[in-house]
Amino acid sequence: MSRTQAPLNVGIVGLGRLGRRHALALARHTPHARLVAACNPSAEALQWAQRELGVDATYTDLAELLRHPGLDAVVLASPTTAHPAQFEAALRAGKHVFVEKPLSLDVVTCEALTALAATRPQQVAMVGFERRFDPDFERVREAITRGDLGRPFLVRSQTCDMNDPNGFFVRFSPTSGGIFNDCCVHDIDLARWMLGNPKATKVYASGTIALHPGLAEHHDVDNAMAIVEFEGGARAMLYASRTMPHGHETTLEVIGTEGTMQVGVGAHADASVYRSARGVQHRALPDFYARFEPAFQREMQAFVRACLGQGELPATLHDATEATRIAQALTRSFMSGQAEAV
Repeated sequence: MSRTQAPLNVGIVGLGRLGRRHALALARHTPHARLVAACNPSAEALQWAQRELGVDATYTDLAELLRHPGLDAVVLASPTTAHPAQFEAALRAGKHVFVEKPLSLDVVTCEALTALAATRPQQVAMVGFERRFDPDFERVREAITRGDLGRPFLVRSQTCDMNDPNGFFVRFSPTSGGIFNDCCVHDIDLARWMLGNPKATKVYASGTIALHPGLAEHHDVDNAMAIVEFEGGARAMLYASRTMPHGHETTLEVIGTEGTMQVGVGAHADASVYRSARGVQHRALPDFYARFEPAFQREMQAFVRACLGQGELPATLHDATEATRIAQALTRSFMSGQAEAV
């Protein structure tokens, strides 16, 4: 399809927290896309799509959505456990597919889906790693490419959410794959991207429950740390937390032989700083979407452009598979208490 042809007709599957934000981005912030259909088991969610976004075609069954007349592409923002089957069904139906991370919690399944997508090169298949579309992280990657940092050899990355006393993520834990798959996977992908996508060889992970004992029955934690070793000597140090008292704080530091760069330290929500006898203060980011809303919008715009044949994507299904491979190795290391091969 070309820019002069009709917009890309997109259907969305899943209208939860992130699904609704993807739907809003498609309906209001994505040129050359038209949100024409929505699928969700909840009638309330479908009514929201009709009322707020003007989506007339709503479904409770994926197969019915895939038969929607003129549908070009599908965005999957459904529960993690549903991703593999829905991704395969959308591909086999001839649609372009965007799926939120992870592609699957199982590496073998990731590889099988990657192989299936390779047989359909005319269809775009994309996994959502929105941080690759964040301007600040892009500037770090560009500095590395120019050689400003020399040879990067260490990445320190963290994803730290503000504590949720209602414990949403505790209820989500049985299907999330645990903190390494749900949170650290973003840091894993960033580390690989900054270091030139090297192969991981060994990992070590540890974690603790600071505030949410309900995670124990799911063999999960609310704070986790990890070290990832890569071929060629590079390393990544990762930290994930669900219990920050002040807000959401995602940070990245890349250390090279000739320089370093940092992003996100301090969790600043804006540029305002208040100074008084009580100290120096600034507003903190409340959640991940407040930090990455522009990146999510740019990510969806990039997906649509790729579907229209107007651009390439910075991450591949292979990258998504490697992120899952490393996250699974970290989970094994956490469970065993030992270093694990990847």
